[in-house]
Amino acid sequence: MSVPAGRSRRAPYRVGLSSSSVYPEGAASAFATAARLGYDGIEVMVWTDPLTQEAGALRSLSAHHGIPVLSVHAPTLLVTQGVWGRDPWGKVDRSVELALEVGAPTVVLHPPFRWQRGYARGFADGVALREHDTGIRLAVENMYPWRGPRAREVEAYLPHWDPVEQPYDHVTVDLSHTATAGSDALGMVERLGPRLAHLHLADGSGSALDEHLVPGRGTQPCGAVLERLAATGFTGDVVVEVSTRAVGAAQRDLDLAESLAFARLHLHPPAA
Repeated sequence: MSVPAGRSRRAPYRVGLSSSSVYPEGAASAFATAARLGYDGIEVMVWTDPLTQEAGALRSLSAHHGIPVLSVHAPTLLVTQGVWGRDPWGKVDRSVELALEVGAPTVVLHPPFRWQRGYARGFADGVALREHDTGIRLAVENMYPWRGPRAREVEAYLPHWDPVEQPYDHVTVDLSHTATAGSDALGMVERLGPRLAHLHLADGSGSALDEHLVPGRGTQPCGAVLERLAATGFTGDVVVEVSTRAVGAAQRDLDLAESLAFARLHLHPPAA
């Protein structure tokens, strides 16, 4: 039986590991961990680790471990504002170039911050133009309102933290962000339909903090979302993006193995 290009023999959907899931370890550790635990690929979070910024280094790690780069996460987070300069389009363009050089079909990026008004005005058109010119999917991620003192919400993103009503052709849904936002995760997935190009698998309890829990340890319908994707012929990738920074190496492996097993359990398409 032949296996479609880019798919694992173990499952019909690729399950990748975000390099952020091994933080504070770097990209080299992420590739080694993904290979050891049986992940199908890596999402490279571009940050201060030099290896995340160098296509040659990433290709070498990919070849050494037999683990492809599935996606590149642009340094558009608040904590990566200094990576690759201050020009937001420069960050996006360098992320697209990196994706092309390492063979990744998807770049994940956040919507503009409210203080990036010039960037925000042309954001949707700029995303569409770059997708047309390069063939790379720019999958804009759902975010959440920031909560200030006395639970006052601050709209930190333009045009909005919720991508459903925005004219993006490709969207990333993050299940920790849906928890923080109080969004209906399954409803978001259903409303996006084929525009959903990428999933960040994590969990959350609804805290104001972006928790990135192991799936199944929070309140989000992680299993139902995965089952919905399997039932509707999802063509993107699922990437585990959980926080392990507070645990040791042995517990990190256990948490990431549990996350992978959860994904594979729920990603089997329904029997004919």
